[in-house]
Amino acid sequence: MTGTPPTASRVLHPPAGYRLAASVRALTFSPYDPCARIVAGTFWFATRTPDGPATLALHPEAGDLRAEGYGPGAGWVVERADAIAGLRDDVTGFAALAAAHPLVARLAREYRGVRMPATGLVFPRVLRAVFEQKVTGKEAYRAYAATVRHFREPAPGPLPLLLPPEPAAVAATPYWVFHPFGVEQRRAETLRRAAAVADRLERCGDAAEATRRLRAVPGIGPWTAAEVVRVAYGDPDAVSVGDYHVPNTVAWALAGEPRGDDARMLALLEPFRGHRGRVCVLLEAAGVQAPKYGPRAPIRSFARF
Repeated sequence: MTGTPPTASRVLHPPAGYRLAASVRALTFSPYDPCARIVAGTFWFATRTPDGPATLALHPEAGDLRAEGYGPGAGWVVERADAIAGLRDDVTGFAALAAAHPLVARLAREYRGVRMPATGLVFPRVLRAVFEQKVTGKEAYRAYAATVRHFREPAPGPLPLLLPPEPAAVAATPYWVFHPFGVEQRRAETLRRAAAVADRLERCGDAAEATRRLRAVPGIGPWTAAEVVRVAYGDPDAVSVGDYHVPNTVAWALAGEPRGDDARMLALLEPFRGHRGRVCVLLEAAGVQAPKYGPRAPIRSFARF
């Protein structure tokens, strides 16, 4: 990319075998995410920071990563670039835990270069997680992308990205404005309530505190809270209880059972406590899926409601 020069930059030194694309996958909703994407091997991430709007670019260079920041919050995102890239992810002790199951042990070796990012930013992840509640991935992405474009605010830097919506603007928006985006009143009101307390959510000191405050917001349960803290805080133990697919994936991968409920999933993950969420991340990175039975969930529309 040429044009606008970065405001701040630094060089990061990932461990051998580090995989940028796989590590930051959780930060992109699709290849067309209006706020974050990978272009020609470089990861671009537009966000709001305590210092103002910013875009972070992570460029792989001969085994290193060059972090470049644009906009008023450039210094903030560049200082946190190693965490966003997953390089602060602490895997201490995981290899010993992984040895409890041959598949997990193998994935821990083969995907040791996949690290868990920690953005330090709660509300952008809340936005996505609320839209993902109990709908298909396509429905969730459409709602997310349409919402970002509705509040359209260009991100700084050379790539035409958009910033996540300002929480105050979301909180002030009537729920019915989200209907054309495919969002019913329940999820719209949940998002508006979370947006109204976004300042408190962003001030949480750790994943445990953030989980408590998130769960205090009506409409946010254990699944949504886990989805948020796993990315905002890089919590390696966050398990998405209540997910439609993950219990089946875990049951199939760890016990050869094509179907499982939350209780079975948690029982199978118990030997990996402290890194239970990491096991789920590795299964996803490896493309492990339980056998599929029955019809797919239908795509619904609330645009006319």
